[in-house]
Amino acid sequence: MPTVVIVLAVLALVVVVFVASGIKIVRPYQRALVERLGKYKQTVDPGLRLIIPGIDRITPVDMREQVIDVPPQEVITSDNVVTSVDAVVFYEATDPKRLVYNVGNFILAITKLAQTNLRNVVGDLQLDEALTSRDKINSSLRTILDDATDNWGVRVVRVEIQRVDPPPDVMSAMHEVMKAERTRRAVVTEAQGAREAAITRAEGEKAASILEAEGRKQRNILDAQGEAEATRAVAEAEKFRQLTVAEGEAEAIRSVFFAIHEGGATPDVLALKYFEALRHVAAGQATKIFLPADAGGLLGTLAGALELAKDGLPGDSAGGLRGTPTGASGPVPR
Repeated sequence: MPTVVIVLAVLALVVVVFVASGIKIVRPYQRALVERLGKYKQTVDPGLRLIIPGIDRITPVDMREQVIDVPPQEVITSDNVVTSVDAVVFYEATDPKRLVYNVGNFILAITKLAQTNLRNVVGDLQLDEALTSRDKINSSLRTILDDATDNWGVRVVRVEIQRVDPPPDVMSAMHEVMKAERTRRAVVTEAQGAREAAITRAEGEKAASILEAEGRKQRNILDAQGEAEATRAVAEAEKFRQLTVAEGEAEAIRSVFFAIHEGGATPDVLALKYFEALRHVAAGQATKIFLPADAGGLLGTLAGALELAKDGLPGDSAGGLRGTPTGASGPVPR
């Protein structure tokens, strides 16, 4: 009896192990190839999968993006410079069946393919182009590798050049060239700065001179206008003074004229006034006295007036002097 129980237990354990080995789980980022008796059957999606142990075999394939580091390669550029170049390749599986069945060792195959094409692409460039054209190299390599790996069920996402290392002597020469170029740029920049400063200074001096000249011009104009206004004011004041004096003198002459005519002054009185005026003229500081041309007639009138004074003739009823007696010598004053 115990022997039968042991046998049954062993059989049950074998059945459990057999059933458990037929249960497979495919992860979300995987696809699985199912083979039956060594022949491809189907490609299954993620989830729980049951197979017949010993008859079926399941092979999972990672569908995530993968990266391969391409070892550094010695590459001779078109200008015969030996440089070391390394890169990385990013890829992802697109067809699990072709990835498993069409290539035996995909990692080794894509690495050798990347190395070979890296030599070809960089070898067609000069060193300066290889150092400055990494985007061009990346694009060319990605296109070549993607075309070559399409039969393997893989898509090359991108290729990145990590380093391009020229020999030490070339690096030293490049540093010297770069130093000389930076020195030249510094000298050019300094010269341009000095030139711009000189131009700015000259423009400032020019603007200052123009402003100063305009200031002098405006000041001269204002001075001339001020002098003109002052001269005009003085002239108007002098004109007003002369007009006022002339009007006063005219008014005085008119007053004297009307007084003489209204008072009925005779030529004798006018002669006496004439000599009074001469007396005032002679009393001045002048050393020369100019008499009118008809002074003889005036002297004759004066003589007649003196003769009347000697005779002592009385005046008329109005108190005025009589005229010159008939037969008196001397011209009548005008």
